[in-house]
Amino acid sequence: MENTQNQDNILEVKHLKKYFPIKGGFFGGVTGNVKAVDDVSFTIPRGTTMGLVGESGCGKSTTGRTILRLLEKTEGEVLFNGEDISKYDKRRLRALRTQMQIIFQDPYSSLSPRLPIAEIIGEAVREHGIVPAKELDDYVTKIMLECGLQPYHKDRYPHEFSGGQRQRICIARALALQPEFIVCDEPVSALDVSIQAQIINLLKDLQEKRNLTYLFISHDLSVVEHISDTVGVMYLGSLVEVGKTEDIFADPKHPYTKALFSAIPMPDPDIKKDRVLLEGDIPSPANPPKGCKFHTRCKECMGICKEQAPTPKDLGNGHTVCCHLYDNM
Repeated sequence: MENTQNQDNILEVKHLKKYFPIKGGFFGGVTGNVKAVDDVSFTIPRGTTMGLVGESGCGKSTTGRTILRLLEKTEGEVLFNGEDISKYDKRRLRALRTQMQIIFQDPYSSLSPRLPIAEIIGEAVREHGIVPAKELDDYVTKIMLECGLQPYHKDRYPHEFSGGQRQRICIARALALQPEFIVCDEPVSALDVSIQAQIINLLKDLQEKRNLTYLFISHDLSVVEHISDTVGVMYLGSLVEVGKTEDIFADPKHPYTKALFSAIPMPDPDIKKDRVLLEGDIPSPANPPKGCKFHTRCKECMGICKEQAPTPKDLGNGHTVCCHLYDNM
């Protein structure tokens, strides 16, 4: 699924696949594959945020890490600023690290407990020569202040900070390399709701100041609605629906998207809405169902759904859906 309405796309993902081999048997050969990411395509215009949502295990984080080449793809293309980065050698990939960064889900485990904050933020800056050595200390101070940290925090260690402060450190570490694109891998899921709002507002402010582009991965639909310009819904390694945030939240089309969105809590307890309950277990990505992957849990399943995988249907305004219900549109 691709949105090509905006030609200034910083990222274009085309038919991306990431399979993990399953080894077994007497000789330990490959007996199958876990299809974590299975033919995913989308684009992200520069300076915008794409939210990627879905149940745990649907392939969201694997998609983000494969885009960054933290994991090597099985098939497909990842074009960053128009160049296929899968063809980069080690030297060019090293330079790319300053342009593409990631903010991890758990801010505590992603920070070295043995390094003070100034070193955590400044280490990669020094390694990549972002600023002259004599300006490094002032540069780190500037980045810390921009992310809501104070200069006296420099000599402290990660265990001395709260969860929200640690996530600010992670954001500062990523920001210090002056990236254009950041994968935010569930950056607020481990935080209290009030702290979540602060971090989301910080990310939005930084995006506006620096023209950053985000791939925001989350299972929290309310957070995604607040920060994203477009939304992609993943199920079992594949995108089932992509569109502008306001369009998808106002009128979701795919049965899976409808089920997900029906679970969003309403702020007013007097407002009732129909809840769509998903039946059955999520199939194994090592042995996905034939045809539409969602048909085993879909109440609107038809005969064709069990035999033939649906292709993306363009509903207009950049809204696409993979479902046989829309074959005649």
